Amino acid sequence: MQNFEKQFTVTKDDLDELDHVNNVRYVQWIQDISKEHWIAGASEEIRNNVVWVVMNHNISYKGAAKLNDLIKVSTYIDKSHGATSVRVVEMHNAITNQLLLRSKTEWCLLSSKSLRPTRISDEIKNVFS
Repeated sequence: MQNFEKQFTVTKDDLDELDHVNNVRYVQWIQDISKEHWIAGASEEIRNNVVWVVMNHNISYKGAAKLNDLIKVSTYIDKSHGATSVRVVEMHNAITNQLLLRSKTEWCLLSSKSLRPTRISDEIKNVFS
């Protein structure tokens, strides 16, 4: 599957009371890169007809990121079936390549009109391949 990546630097607003990146921030970054990957690949017409919602996040924290760390975030679709898709997100320290986090998120595709689950079409699968 197609891999999508970006990098950014940890700021003071990302930190918790231990001066590590807050777990809530990691979840936000998972959602942000997922949305950016979708927007980068799907046409406006497709995006107007469907919407993705999270069913389940499974996150394994492997290391702590700190202020000014450069983070490399990558994502890809692991598998899709029916109306659901499993997306993997990994975050590494871009300098040391240390794995900081690995997540698997199960997403459900909904019709934007009915808000009911809808089968992932080949056209949508092709966005990620």
